[in-house]
Amino acid sequence: MKKIVFFDIDGTLLDGDKKLPDSAKDAIHTLQKNGIYTAIATGRAPFMVSPLLEELNIDSYVCFNGQYVVFENEMIASNSINTEILKDIEESASKHEHALVYLNENTLKTNAKNNERVRKSLGSLKMAYPGYDPEFYIKRDIYQALLFTKENEAEYLHAFSEISFIRWHELSLDIIPKGGSKARGIRQLIARLGFRMEDVYAFGDGLNDIEMLQEVGTGVAMGNAHDIVKEHADFVTADVENDGIVKGLKEVGLLSGSFEAISSSNRF
Repeated sequence: MKKIVFFDIDGTLLDGDKKLPDSAKDAIHTLQKNGIYTAIATGRAPFMVSPLLEELNIDSYVCFNGQYVVFENEMIASNSINTEILKDIEESASKHEHALVYLNENTLKTNAKNNERVRKSLGSLKMAYPGYDPEFYIKRDIYQALLFTKENEAEYLHAFSEISFIRWHELSLDIIPKGGSKARGIRQLIARLGFRMEDVYAFGDGLNDIEMLQEVGTGVAMGNAHDIVKEHADFVTADVENDGIVKGLKEVGLLSGSFEAISSSNRF
């Protein structure tokens, strides 16, 4: 039967310096040569992942934690956040002096001109400070927003029952529609492919990967994953910097034992 592997990006394919290990790239290309379908499942926006998709020869992906699904470069499903709900969130966040960033498939904008939390959080992704446009979410489809708040400052978020808030950084939360997840996006994509869930594999490390690892036939947590993420995985592999993708693929039988991981230190 046909098989497919979904890869998270940050902390799974990319290391702490946001670099793709050569061993992971070689492993993915080997999967493709062997007829195994490869895809991305990420909290990032499409415009943020296009260089990596090109490098890996991948044209199917789940972005915005499941809110934007693309099959072979064609968008097949999307789920935007209600504009009125975003307005209410913005009003509540403003009272607490918490900044927001709004994202669609093409770009991102912020309602804060110079906010250190925005700078630090997005800087961890090697991203520049967004352009300022506090009304960007009006008359546009917004698939995900970011709220910049610490964990002990977010009590007011309980008022928004139609929204899921997922922490991805100590200073920031993802905002997506309730019920949205990478797992939901994966179900939509494999339905298009006609694959069985038992033939679906996924690699991840973050809290937003838990549902995905539970949903697929075989879920693999990276060695650098949160402990709670590991509890929901079928296998735990090595850290991303220690050929975790290659070792995990071997563990689940998708790469032969003879595959040699080529690290950047011995490629040349």
